[in-house]
Amino acid sequence: MNLDKSTKRIAKRVKKGFHGYPQISLAYFGQSADCATEVVVGYTSEEGAEIQEQKFACKNDARKDETIQTTLLKVIERAEAKTVIEVAGVSIV
Repeated sequence: MNLDKSTKRIAKRVKKGFHGYPQISLAYFGQSADCATEVVVGYTSEEGAEIQEQKFACKNDARKDETIQTTLLKVIERAEAKTVIEVAGVSIV
């Protein structure tokens, strides 16, 4: 799957807002606000449940990495997430 298609499908899921659980959260981290080298994916099965996290990292910007964006989309689809939340911007590590 190409990068544009993956990012558009993720953005569409994020725009839908809260629709219940299971819920996926995406947070980007990096050395500067211009380049996110890590993505942390949080999975919550139900309200009050412990959040399960998985981290993906790359040398370049993860937001522009086709492999990572395609993987994130597959995680969202396989988890059958009703809600997808994306933390705005890049958090400095």
